[in-house]
Amino acid sequence: MTLNKLRIIGSEEWCFFDQLGIPAIKARVDSGAKTSSIQATNIKVINKGVQEWVKFEVNPLQENRSITLNCEARLIDRRMIKSSTGISEERLVVKTPVTLGNDTFDIELTLANRDTMEYRMLLGREALMDRYMVNPAESYKIQHFTSDEIDLKYKPFFKQKTGLKIALLASNPQLYSNKRIIEAAEARGHEIVFLNVELAYMKLDAHSPEIRYRGGNILNEFDAVIPRIKPAVTFYGCALIRQFDNLGVYCQNTAEAISQSRDKLFASQLFSKNDIHIPITGFAKSPMDTKDLIKMVNGAPLIIKLLESTQGKGVVLAETNKAAESVINAFKSVNTNILVQEFIKEANGQDIRCFVVNGKVVASMQRQAEKGEFRANIHQGGKASIIKITAEEKKLALKAAKVLNLAVAGVDIIRSNKGPLLLEVNSSPGLEGIENATGKDIANEMILAIERKLKFSS
Repeated sequence: MTLNKLRIIGSEEWCFFDQLGIPAIKARVDSGAKTSSIQATNIKVINKGVQEWVKFEVNPLQENRSITLNCEARLIDRRMIKSSTGISEERLVVKTPVTLGNDTFDIELTLANRDTMEYRMLLGREALMDRYMVNPAESYKIQHFTSDEIDLKYKPFFKQKTGLKIALLASNPQLYSNKRIIEAAEARGHEIVFLNVELAYMKLDAHSPEIRYRGGNILNEFDAVIPRIKPAVTFYGCALIRQFDNLGVYCQNTAEAISQSRDKLFASQLFSKNDIHIPITGFAKSPMDTKDLIKMVNGAPLIIKLLESTQGKGVVLAETNKAAESVINAFKSVNTNILVQEFIKEANGQDIRCFVVNGKVVASMQRQAEKGEFRANIHQGGKASIIKITAEEKKLALKAAKVLNLAVAGVDIIRSNKGPLLLEVNSSPGLEGIENATGKDIANEMILAIERKLKFSS
C-alpha cells in the first residue's frame, strides 16, 4: 500500500474486541514491538476437540481494576519473550479480530501480565503494517471516547444496587486508596459515601445517641464503616468509630485496634508479650539514661523513632553513638516521646509489606530504599516489587495483625540474620504501592471482607 493511502494513527488509541467481549481498551501504539499484547491473568489452556483454546481474565481499564472480563480465544502459538528486564518467559499467543474505528482485522495477541504497566494493551507493528502510519505526537486519531462514554460501555459489568450502604471515614477523597475503595464498592453494587472525619459530630445520649454530618444530617443508615484515619485525627476519628459501633454499625477496624497500632510503644509491648520478634527496642524518659539506652540496643548505628511517626516521617538513623546521644537529647529537651531501635544492617534498606485482610495475607511486596536512604517507605522514594514471602513471614504477619485485632493491616517485616522481624503494623495501609507492584485488586478484597462479615450475598 502506498504511503498516502495509510491512515494516521496516534501514540494511543481505543480498540474494541467483539469476540472477546471487550467493549473498549486503551492501547499504547508501539512500532518497536513486533507482536501486540494484552493484559491477562488466570490464564488456563483448555481443549475444544482437537484445538487448544485459552481462557483468561482481562481488567481492561487501568484506572478501574474492579471490572474483570472473562475471555476465550484459540491458542495459535507459544513463544519465548524477553521482558524489559532481560528475563525470558513463555507467553501464549491467541488470534482474534480487533476493531479500530471502522476497521476490523485479525490480530495476534500475546497474553501478558501488564498489571503494572500504564496501558492494558500494546499495539505492535504487525498490526500496523500496510494499514497505519504512526504520529507519536498525536493521540486518539482513529477514535476518542469521553469518560462518560466509557462508563456507559462498561455499565453492564457493574452489579445492580444491593442495598448495602458503606461509609468511608477519611480526610481526602482524592487519595488513590480512597478512590479505589469507593470504586470497588460501587463495582460490587454497593452504595458508598465518603465522610470527612472532621465534618462529623456526635450526640452522646443513653436513649438516642447520634452521629450528624455537616449541617445536621443524621447518619443512621450505614451497614459498615471503613476507617481510613490519618494520624493527626486519630483521637477524634476513634471517638467517631466507637460511636458508630454503639449504633450497631460494623467497623472494619475498631477504635481500640487503631489506637493500639498508632501507639508504637504499646504495640511493641504487645508484640513482646505475645512472642512476636521485633528489633531490640528501648524507651526512656530521662536524658540521664541516654548512654545506657544506646548500649542496650547494641549501640550505633541505630534508629530513633517518634512515637507518632508514619510513612517514614519522624524516623532518624544515627550513625555514631555521639550523633545518637545528640538526637535523643534534642528530642527529650522538647518533651517528645521516642523509641530507640537497633539498626538491621543486613536488610540493606529493604523491607516487606504484607497486606492482611480478615486473617489472610492477600498481597506482599518488597520495598527497596533509594540509594543513600535507609527508609524503604514508598512515600520516601522507596521502590516496590512483588515478592513471595516465606511461611515464617506469613505466620508473623498474621499473628501481628491478630494481636492488634486489626481486620485490615499493613504489616512491615524486615529480614535479619535472626530471621524475620516485625517493624510495625499500619491500620490504614495505602493501596497504591502494593496494587501497582502486585497487580492485585486489594480494594475489592476489603469490600468482600465486609460482605462476609455481614453475611451478605449478592
